[in-house]
Amino acid sequence: MKAGGGAAQPVGSLDSALAHALDLIEGQPALALEQATEILKTVPGHPIATLLVGMAQRRLGDPAAALDTLEPLVRSQPQAGAVHFECGLALADAGQGEAAVGLLRRAVELSPALPGAWQALADHLTAIGDTAGADAAYARHIKAATRDPRLLRPAAALCENDIPLAETLLREHLCERPTDVAAIRMFAEVAARLGRYQDAENLLTRCLELAPGFHGARHNYAVALFRQGKHAAALPEIERLLAIEPRNPNYRSLHAAVLAGVAEYARAIDIYVQALKEYPRQAKIWLSYGHVLKTSGAAGEGIGAYRRALELEPRLGEAWWSLANLKTYRFDAADMARMRQQLARGDLAAEDRYHFHFALGKALEDEQRYADSFEHYRQGNALRRAQLHYDPERIDGHVKRSKSLFTREFLARASGQGAPAADPIFIVGLPRAGSTLIEQILSSHPRVEGTMELPDVPVLAHGIGTQATDGGPRYPQVLATLSPGQLRALGEEYLARTRIQRKTGRPYFIDKLPNNFLHVGFIHLMLPNARIIDARRHPLGGCFSAFKQHFARGQNFTYDLAELGAYYRSYVELMAHFDAVLPGRVHRVFYERLVDDTEHEVRRLLEYCGLPFEPACLRFYENERAVRTASSEQVRVPIYREGLEQWRHFEAWLEPLKRSLGTVLERYPQVPDFADPPHDRRPLQSQ
Repeated sequence: MKAGGGAAQPVGSLDSALAHALDLIEGQPALALEQATEILKTVPGHPIATLLVGMAQRRLGDPAAALDTLEPLVRSQPQAGAVHFECGLALADAGQGEAAVGLLRRAVELSPALPGAWQALADHLTAIGDTAGADAAYARHIKAATRDPRLLRPAAALCENDIPLAETLLREHLCERPTDVAAIRMFAEVAARLGRYQDAENLLTRCLELAPGFHGARHNYAVALFRQGKHAAALPEIERLLAIEPRNPNYRSLHAAVLAGVAEYARAIDIYVQALKEYPRQAKIWLSYGHVLKTSGAAGEGIGAYRRALELEPRLGEAWWSLANLKTYRFDAADMARMRQQLARGDLAAEDRYHFHFALGKALEDEQRYADSFEHYRQGNALRRAQLHYDPERIDGHVKRSKSLFTREFLARASGQGAPAADPIFIVGLPRAGSTLIEQILSSHPRVEGTMELPDVPVLAHGIGTQATDGGPRYPQVLATLSPGQLRALGEEYLARTRIQRKTGRPYFIDKLPNNFLHVGFIHLMLPNARIIDARRHPLGGCFSAFKQHFARGQNFTYDLAELGAYYRSYVELMAHFDAVLPGRVHRVFYERLVDDTEHEVRRLLEYCGLPFEPACLRFYENERAVRTASSEQVRVPIYREGLEQWRHFEAWLEPLKRSLGTVLERYPQVPDFADPPHDRRPLQSQ
């Protein structure tokens, strides 16, 4: 940084004064401002003293004054990374987030060794939805902040995204220094990059035990919890960080997402509104804003937000799919032309490309152009499947182990154990089988509260599985080793974990995670008085509806027709087993019957739940509660038959699905005998 004009000063005294002001800047910014101002009286225009004035003004909560000081300094010191960094922070504090990103990018170009600049850039990139850019900036922050020379190599590997090398080096380092919190945090970053968020959570728990004030690790911990759907656990962690740094854009972005996860939609909306004032031209913030508006029931405003995102970034495939995913939205000819134009781009990212295919599939289906529609669905699914790891044998193994454990004799011995509460009503099955409609009907009863697809049963099941010793019983066999007290404690833990989702004080609440069909036996053991409802739909109708759906996360079995059929078959087999060993325990609702004779099926459903008939349950479409799933807009209108057999328009292309379903399709709604392995058990690959 160039020195300013003015009379020559003794170098020692000037350096001492600057050093003193710098020492004061964090703890006593008012004194630092006073010291730097005195220096400028003696040496007018001195760049370091001017920088210290701007730094102090920002820390004293006056970003406008800081900008008045720093913006001229940026122009006079165009090669000073520290000046660009501090001016970027002042712009952010002044609510000019987009301008801040530009200056922070310039700061790290000029001074790559500034860890704080990389961290601030990562925070802002996260806020605007640039996940890849944020990950890269965060890795550079780790490298720049690393003081231990032994961690420089793994930090460099993280920067280069060489995850295997980083993992190897960090394992070796932690074997020798198991309490090195910087290394533990880096190792958690490796786990997160690999999608092993439970491992990341465990590592960061240990990191925070050793260093509770390690804010970077706490933020990583909150992210790991959020990625696993543990929103209630993530909320106090992110709010603790916001109490320390309330304007951190990364913290605020995560806070909004976590609040939406615990159904605090109004608070989440407020955060997005403020973010859009600071980043008005960031399409991904508009997209997130649209999601929470749609979920809260403000579909019209949500459409407006999605449309604004597309004005800013026409190639954003997820925004097009979000419109299509409303199910009731219709694209016009201009929309179709814009989507095809974007899809023809050679530089389109794979994620955007498959979103465009799913959106065009829906648009063409609405126009009854079924061959073209299926081709887009096929291409979208193929692209998505290529990105995923899915092992069809895992579901087969789980079904076999469950049937082996949950015998009549075992269940009789376990009778009466677990927590006695009857609050939960579980709706299980496969996605797109009518579970949201059933939830909407039940939550229209004054004694029942609808929540969302809660992650807590799988989280508890995973925790039990990880407690098994090496070589010990796997889940669900490990359940046989639990005492009555342990089962009761698990039931009570489930109730405690889900309490944050209950807003109305109604005596019953719904957990409608479809995948909980895998855990029916576990649910029965820990909550023997909970209701369990199986939402079932015609195999071709349900499976093809799932094939048309791009899921934000999970449901990895839905992107190949043959794998879908095999999974549906396993689901039917497992539920048939529980029908045999626990007769009447699970209440089944066939979607087709619910559509054909709604009142009769609703009365049966309420009787199973021990609830008196309530006419409002037949007017479920008047219920204004928030709905998070793909059926959110469909359940806001009366039941209609139009979509019941929509799959028939696509039957010519469903042969791989039919072959994989086998006798499950032939006998629907009856259940085939699973005693002998069927000849078509192994799924055929879709063509």
